Amino acid sequence: MKELLRSTDMTVIAFATALLRGEDIDCFEMDVNMSVLEGGIGIFPRRLMVHPDDHDAALRVMRDNEIPLGL
Repeated sequence: MKELLRSTDMTVIAFATALLRGEDIDCFEMDVNMSVLEGGIGIFPRRLMVHPDDHDAALRVMRDNEIPLGL
């Protein structure tokens, strides 16, 4: 898996996931359980991962929809 975007904003991750699934690009959200450790204050970013073969197409989807990658 290759990192596509990083954000502390859960709505950005959810929107990006929906866009990618709409394009038949599989993705996986990492660091979801960090919120347990941080107490829900949003200091640890979550990462959205995609297969390396889909990374270029996924980047295009993010740029077309003006989603900040946070990398």
